[in-house]
Amino acid sequence: MARIAGVDIPGQKRGEIGLTYIYGIGRSSSQKILNRAEISWDKKVDDWTVEESNRIRSIINEEFKIEGVLKSEVQMSIKRLLDIGCYRGLRHRKGLPVRGQRTKNNARTRKGKRKTVANKKTALK
Repeated sequence: MARIAGVDIPGQKRGEIGLTYIYGIGRSSSQKILNRAEISWDKKVDDWTVEESNRIRSIINEEFKIEGVLKSEVQMSIKRLLDIGCYRGLRHRKGLPVRGQRTKNNARTRKGKRKTVANKKTALK
């Protein structure tokens, strides 16, 4: 098991997949990192040498925003949208989908568990 950027990368995974356990690194980024470090994508994380791990670590530190830095930057962007009161900021504030998805049927991830609304009772004659 390798430890890069404060994240334990599972040793039994291929390098390409293992690097995606780091927040801010996806498949394409991990492929670019491994190409720059001249390591095969199919090589297991446990099979990396100390030198290879250090090369990967240095590439990530130089070129990528990851983990805490990236999370705080995303939160600051959302806070900025809330402060200026733009449409996207209002959607964030209300807890609704921000990117134009419909909300009549879906959007349960953003809206949360269903809340039942009672029907109005009709007046008796």
